[in-house]
Amino acid sequence: MKKNVIWFVGLVMMVCCVGLLYLQVSYIEAIVNMRREHFKEGVRRSLYQAAYNLELDEMKYYLTKDVQNDIHRTQIKDGYIKLEHSFMFSSSEGDLAIDSKTTVRDLSGTMFKLKNVNRFGTMSIKDAQRISLDILKQRYKYQRSILDEVIYNMLYKASDKPLEKRINFRRLDQSIKSEFAHNGIDLPYHFRVLSSDGKEVYKCPDYVQGDEDHIYKETIFKNDPPSRMGTLEVNFPTLTLNKYIYSSVKFMIPSILFTFVLLITFVITLYLSVRQKKISEMKNDFINNMTHEFKTPISTISLAAQMLQDQSVAKSPALFGKLSGVISSETKRLRFQVDKVLQMSMFEDRKTAALKMKELDANELINGVINTFAVKVEQSGGHITCSLEANDPYVYVDEMHFTNVVFNLMDNALKYKKNDEPLSLDVRTWNANDHFMLSIKDNGIGLRREDLKKIFDKFYRVHTGNLHDVKGFGLGLAYVKQIIQAHKGTIRAESELGVGTTFIIVLPLK
Repeated sequence: MKKNVIWFVGLVMMVCCVGLLYLQVSYIEAIVNMRREHFKEGVRRSLYQAAYNLELDEMKYYLTKDVQNDIHRTQIKDGYIKLEHSFMFSSSEGDLAIDSKTTVRDLSGTMFKLKNVNRFGTMSIKDAQRISLDILKQRYKYQRSILDEVIYNMLYKASDKPLEKRINFRRLDQSIKSEFAHNGIDLPYHFRVLSSDGKEVYKCPDYVQGDEDHIYKETIFKNDPPSRMGTLEVNFPTLTLNKYIYSSVKFMIPSILFTFVLLITFVITLYLSVRQKKISEMKNDFINNMTHEFKTPISTISLAAQMLQDQSVAKSPALFGKLSGVISSETKRLRFQVDKVLQMSMFEDRKTAALKMKELDANELINGVINTFAVKVEQSGGHITCSLEANDPYVYVDEMHFTNVVFNLMDNALKYKKNDEPLSLDVRTWNANDHFMLSIKDNGIGLRREDLKKIFDKFYRVHTGNLHDVKGFGLGLAYVKQIIQAHKGTIRAESELGVGTTFIIVLPLK
């Protein structure tokens, strides 16, 4: 699959996942806002009804005070019957009820129904009906006068009282709680009552001032003069209210988590796909380079073998020795390349090398590598300077692999030297923080910042345009890093394009 197709599919999937996540978040936000508005409306209805109940309680108080147990008796005719009226007042769920009872008795105390009055022979049914109508008129006038008196007392007496005497705060608390429950609100709350001038008249014992956004107000005795009105304030604890609001969307949390996990999984999959494609390209480059590296010595060995089969060559010891040397040299070269591949394969399979660790003087080992490599450098017109200043050079390493590490770093410096400038190689050792430090610095072509991050990746080779004058598999620095890590050390590179590169190795002391 082409890289452009991978990126296009990745972009489409990314847009879909982000869009799905956005829709879910928007849906949750809409539900939360709806829940919050529903809660506010429920609180407003509850407080309105609680304030209305205060007025009903006050009306009941005055009606009960003026009317309860009041009995009106009326004599009719020559004392044959007497009429009794009794009134009882009650309120239920905000509705005021007035119950009255009318009883007709004779003078002996015997009770009888009006419709049966004609049994006594003292009055006819028509007279009884007329008496009944008169009774109803009297009841109406009497109750009308009582209500007029109650209304007068409420208008001119009740509003003159201070709020703390007009309100039964315990009943107010019960009324608020009852109305909240009726509207489906089961949350702890705090309330207080303020006068028209803002003075605090009452507050519940556990009152705590809440956030301004969570305070709900309702005017009480709103039909009284403004100076006699009050304000009922109710607030809810912030954490409890938020928990109540967001409890309606908790079922959406797993959906968002799954979508988020799906998005992360997709991003990782896309990254791995691109990385796998890149590794595949690097492996193809590796195979091409390996084929070229193996083809040249094989062709040379094949040609030398064919020449050895010639009878004339056998008669010339000098030519025979020269061809034998070519075969030996190319065989060593071929074996060296195969060893590199096998070493990396060993690390890939075992994750670590079978190292033969022993105590060595690193200064002495590095100096031996420098003396061996100096011939190559001097042949190219360059020079090596060394400053082996480590006072404690003893490290616990595998001699062969550590030697290969130093050799590979110096060989890289020779491969990537400038064509118009002789190679200058500087090797230093020192001690720092109980560690052995080694730096190999060159004045070569240097590296770009994006290449510097990848030079230790397996099969990675720095692009040099269409030039292929530097041979290799891209395994050298990957091998170096794995060997250093196997010795519990670290390696880093510092480079500037056109100036040179410095490799710094840090190893623990024995």
